[in-house]
Amino acid sequence: MLQTVAEWLWWESLWLPANVSWSDLEDKEGRVYAKASQLYAALPCALCLLLVRYVFERCLAMPLANAWGIKDRVRLTAEQNPLLEKFFCSQARNPSQADVRSLCKKTGWPQRRVEVWFRRRRNQDRPGLQKRFCEACWRGFFYLSAFLGGIWALHDKPWLYNLKEVWAGFPKQSMLPSQYWYYLLEMGFYLSLLLSLTIDVKRKDFKEQVIHHIATLTLLSFSWISNYIRIGTLVMVVHDSSDVLLEGGKLLNYAKWHQAANGIFVVFTALFMVTRLVIFPFWLIHCTWVYPMEQFAPFFGYYFFNVMLLVLQILHIYWAFLILRMVYNFIFNKQLEGDVRSDEEEDDSDPPKEQKHKLSHINGYGARGRANGH
Repeated sequence: MLQTVAEWLWWESLWLPANVSWSDLEDKEGRVYAKASQLYAALPCALCLLLVRYVFERCLAMPLANAWGIKDRVRLTAEQNPLLEKFFCSQARNPSQADVRSLCKKTGWPQRRVEVWFRRRRNQDRPGLQKRFCEACWRGFFYLSAFLGGIWALHDKPWLYNLKEVWAGFPKQSMLPSQYWYYLLEMGFYLSLLLSLTIDVKRKDFKEQVIHHIATLTLLSFSWISNYIRIGTLVMVVHDSSDVLLEGGKLLNYAKWHQAANGIFVVFTALFMVTRLVIFPFWLIHCTWVYPMEQFAPFFGYYFFNVMLLVLQILHIYWAFLILRMVYNFIFNKQLEGDVRSDEEEDDSDPPKEQKHKLSHINGYGARGRANGH
């Protein structure tokens, strides 16, 4: 049965154009082709990158955070309350007003005290600023290294300047050593991100991140097996280019270098819109959707590859919407408040009545002042 499944899975008509077989992609005539068995190397590569990340964050990123004065906020610990803890862990982290009123009756606490307890409890599970900084530092370092490595691997290749060269002689295109290492490191990195999702900073687009990583790994694996390596390297370079600026902007924002962070954010926004909403769909997807049809009849692998690219494009549009929200905030508030995808820390203070009265008076004055143009 397993043999039957394997034969169906590797059916040549699924993954390769007509009149092309797997035997055509065996090493011969001085050509070296990618092999499916080489994909197993992505797992040890991912584990090695996790180890490198651990050392990098503690030996480089953490000292840099300390040198820049990036400290975790002092948090108030939630009071011991088994009933609220059980509700928090088993039912909801953000209770509705009806739930709060019900919990007030069960605990005998006033509503304000219950609300403060939940804010403090949620904050206890949120990563500190130093962890956010170290994570952004590692990702920025990798994206920069990968982008520079990709440019080095592609700068003298004709398909970087003429996309029709992507399909010249396809699929009998010999794999280059630079392509092998570029693919291996990228696949190892995205696999390491999947393995570390549970311990990394959890953002509001957590599910979209999971979909993105799985779609990326699927695309890289398929392009590796079916020898779509040339277009695969172009897709990776386009993605890495804007990710470098995203992580760099976060680092500057965490360090409270707001003017520099705002400048990086403007450049990142422009680059993201150009690479993800223009170059990716109108150049790269056009390259994979139109040019192959000049040489081959449509086949399953052709549709599969393009559908996965469209999944990435849908995610690009979603993230572009989030970025435009940040742009709106940047224009009208004149400050980059942070990554809108992040689960931001909440104010867990519980000021006394006199102070709350004073704060409400000040806030009311501020609102009137803004309304009057002051």
